[in-house]
Amino acid sequence: MYAEAPQTEKTGQQVSKLPCYADTYSRKPITDIFTKDTDMDKRGRKRTVPMKVLLLAVGRTGTASMRAAMQHLGYVETYHMMCASIENPPDALLWHDALVAKYFPERSPLPEGAIRTREFWDQLLGNCQAVCDWPACAFAEELMEVYPEAKVVLTGRDVDSWHKSTLPTVYWRATDPELRMLSNTYLPFGLSGSWAAQMYYPMLKLFFDTFFEGDFVHRGKDVYRRHYEKCVRLATDEGRNPGRLLEFRVQEGWEPLCNFLGERVPKAQKFPNVNDGSDFVTRSRRRNRNQMMNVAVRLLMWWVVVGFVCYVLMGMLTA
Repeated sequence: MYAEAPQTEKTGQQVSKLPCYADTYSRKPITDIFTKDTDMDKRGRKRTVPMKVLLLAVGRTGTASMRAAMQHLGYVETYHMMCASIENPPDALLWHDALVAKYFPERSPLPEGAIRTREFWDQLLGNCQAVCDWPACAFAEELMEVYPEAKVVLTGRDVDSWHKSTLPTVYWRATDPELRMLSNTYLPFGLSGSWAAQMYYPMLKLFFDTFFEGDFVHRGKDVYRRHYEKCVRLATDEGRNPGRLLEFRVQEGWEPLCNFLGERVPKAQKFPNVNDGSDFVTRSRRRNRNQMMNVAVRLLMWWVVVGFVCYVLMGMLTA
């Protein structure tokens, strides 16, 4: 797996292609008993519900709260980064392929224009009526083009507050040495590190290296502003279709969101407030521990098998 942004390499006049990451998919080991990840290979899947809402702001702008809100309003699945990080890690392979196709098209193994087709996105998002958070925000233009019937919601936040919130959470996760170790650790005799981390971490790292232009600390705020302005411009068709877009802050509560979506305003339910910074770090550290225990169980099982084989062979030799 590639944890770093791929470099363009030329041999004569040809540019070497990267492997198709989705093709590196492998089944979840039976020893992964400390994590509850699902193991769904979504390649070739079709859409089962209509896409209705594209929430295309960057993460840490209330996207997890928006996911909970959309669920409460009855929308069938809202795709969030957590879908790839802690729910179904094989999704990260398709996201990785999409990131390579967008930022390094000359090295992408996908057919030209693949990420501008419903066929590609329906694989990942076909069971969802909404999508939010990163890495989806990197494909705002493609998703608006592929799903022109979907409404667009942009969650906003003061840029300084957003940057301060992201540094010790998602940016920390993208540079987390424990997660990196789990994704790059190779045990003896062909045994590998964490099944989930080897798919998720390279994609997360590639997203930050590309979307934030290789320097989140110093360029993150500028990228945030430019992304927001670009989404407003694209969603409204340069101002010609303002009815497609809602600029929204989660502190505004249910009413503006429900009015925009044509939904009833919940009367007895406060607007969700989930995934604050402390929750994120606690959950991430717990997941690291659980993935380490998965790897330890796999190594222990290997040694049990080796020990049993040696015991049988010794018995045969001394018989």
